[in-house]
Amino acid sequence: MDELLTVAEVAAILKLNPQTVRNWIDQGSLAAVRVGRRVRIRREDFQALIDQGYSGNRPQTRGFDAQAFWDGEPMPLPHLVE
Repeated sequence: MDELLTVAEVAAILKLNPQTVRNWIDQGSLAAVRVGRRVRIRREDFQALIDQGYSGNRPQTRGFDAQAFWDGEPMPLPHLVE
């Protein structure tokens, strides 16, 4: 059986706020399993996330280009556009 980690355990390992881990789960960046009302992360899915960070390969995400944002380029606000 796969080892399962809690959101708090993943956050503690990475020294992050648990909400950050929940955001990754909501965005689809980190796979998770719901067990009743609880959320668990398979250790191998967590390890895959870590490995992606080390290799420089990041999952494709929807949204803005972070570099463009930090370079000061104007960003559209799609939630305000009808």
